[in-house]
Order: sequence, then C-alpha cells, then structure tokens
Amino acid sequence: MYKSLIRPLLFCFDPENVHHFTFALIKFLSKIPGVPSIFRSLYVIQDVRLERELFGLTFKNPVGLAAGFDKNAVLYNELANFGFGFIEIGTVTPKGQIGNPKKRLFRLKDDKGIINRMGFNNEGLEAAIAQLKTNKGKVIIGGNIGKNTQTQPEDYTNDYLECFEALHPYVDYFVLNVSCPNVNSHAKLNDKDYLLELIATVQDANVRLSGRAVPKRRERPILLKIAPDLNDGQLQEIIDLVNETQLDGVIASNTSTDRAGLKASDERLKDIGNGGLSGQPIKTKSTRVIKFLAEKSNKAFPIIGVGGIHSAEDALEKLDAGADLVQVYTGFIYEGPRLIKSINKAILKRA
Repeated sequence: MYKSLIRPLLFCFDPENVHHFTFALIKFLSKIPGVPSIFRSLYVIQDVRLERELFGLTFKNPVGLAAGFDKNAVLYNELANFGFGFIEIGTVTPKGQIGNPKKRLFRLKDDKGIINRMGFNNEGLEAAIAQLKTNKGKVIIGGNIGKNTQTQPEDYTNDYLECFEALHPYVDYFVLNVSCPNVNSHAKLNDKDYLLELIATVQDANVRLSGRAVPKRRERPILLKIAPDLNDGQLQEIIDLVNETQLDGVIASNTSTDRAGLKASDERLKDIGNGGLSGQPIKTKSTRVIKFLAEKSNKAFPIIGVGGIHSAEDALEKLDAGADLVQVYTGFIYEGPRLIKSINKAILKRA
C-alpha cells in the first residue's frame, strides 16, 4: 500500500514539507491507544538469531536508521516500533542552526535517489537532550555530532567536544561526522593530523566521563563516518587512522558529490545545484568502500554499511562485503517501513 498509494501521494509535494508532515502524522498516530502495538505487529521481528554484539552493545537486529532522518531526536521512540535495531539521531551541533537556504532537498525519482544540502539544520544540543530524556529504552541510540557552520577552524574540536560531553549520558554510541559535503572547511575535517587531534580529544573525554560510580556512565563507542568518494589510497589512510587511534568502527558511507551515471538530465542536475547524493546511485560506491576496508584491514574493526539499500538483497550485499550492521535512510523513504522487516527476514533465512 505504501508504494502504490501513500508514496505517490507524498511525492506530489515538496520533500522537506513531506518530511515534517510525516513526523507529525507518526507522532499523532502513535498517541492513539493500540496503534503502536499494531505497528510492532506489522514490522517488528524478535529473534535472538538477529542479535549482534558489537563494541560492547547488543543490537536486537542489524538494521538501523541512519542519521539525518531524526535530527532532533523527536521521533526515535515511535520509529522503534517500525523494527529498527538502532537509530542514529543528529547530526547535532552545539547551537541550533537553520542550515542552508531552501529549497535544499530534492528527489531524483528515476534514480531512486535524493540530493540534499541541508547544512546541519538542527535545534541544537539542549533541544536534543530534552528529547532524549524521554527515552523509553526500546532501541539503541547513536549520537551523530558535528560543528556549527559559523565556528572558526581553531574551534572545530571544541564543538565536537561540547556535543560529546553533553550527549554522553544519553546515547549509546557516537559518530564523528567529518564527511558531510554540505559543511564549510570540508578539507580540514578530512585532514589526518586534524582527525588525530579530534579523535584523541573525544577519547580522553570518554575516559574522563566514564566513572564507574556514576549511573549510566561508561565509555561510549566512537565511530567515524566517511565519504563514498575516497580513492584506495585515502581508504588505506582511514584504515591506518582507525588502527592508530583504536577507534571503535567506521560508518561507510556518507553522501556523494559524484553525479556520474544518473538518469536525471544535466539540466535537472544543474537546476538542483550542489549537495550530497544518497540512495540507489551510490549503492555500488558504498559497497566498494566497505569491501576495501574489510579486506585490507583483515576485518580489524566493525563497519556499519549504508548507501543505496532499497531491498533485502541490497542489505545482504553490504553484509557480504564486510559490514557488520546496515543503515537505511533514502531506501526507507522510497520503499517504506516494510523494508526493515524484509531485510531481517532475509537475514534469518541465512541463519
């Protein structure tokens, strides 16, 4: 029903407006007695064979929701009823910011893709924490953190540190988002010397904040989210970086700036302008990155695979390439909530 009726209707309207409408609708429906139970009966699969143990956490299943969907942590309790094994909120920045000017979110229907240049629009740390205090413990929560657009280069690390310290009691793992193409000073965020500084700073804070006598305080896994456009040499540098810093894992991958091979016309792409490409067009790119990292590192660290997962087969491809968990976002929009259940069912068939 979603793909034949609901999606065609939603796709008649501006994608950012549809996003806010969908949030409001799910919130409203979830307040009706019995509806959350209906959602769970339709979409949730509970089976110990789906559980995954990674970096000290037990995931009920390996299918997660990528960052960018629930930026302000307003819907994760309700989204848990759709069968996700984990949900990543954010990207959260210290101060709220409106992001880039609209229009900034575009569908590529023929490609089953999305281009966005949202610019880390979010309500900031305080708003996210207020929402996370209502956590009902249904699902593992990841915190994707970044810097404010107006922050000067010498203060980038302070932004990440502020987010890390404030969210530490409220999320189960952290993601350092240094690969989004829609932020300024992108080059510095990918410089190895800077990344060593950033990672060391948040790791020191992790130890400091993890006193055993403090309830809910323990070291949080820290992951790095990387771009799908990296060449083999750059990917080898990522492997060396992870080994050197003992990071807990990598998320592969973020959105792409490459426009090669799209069905969308050059005129349409010119009209859209710059932004990060997600969905089916980057499936092969992200799988290549996963496979390289897994093989060249000899599976030295966990990998969360994301990018172009629109079917159970797409998810299995990521897992076969070396991913330990997968995340969906654009595929969730195009295929609907049954996508999560279909992936978990396919994994069970292999168990």
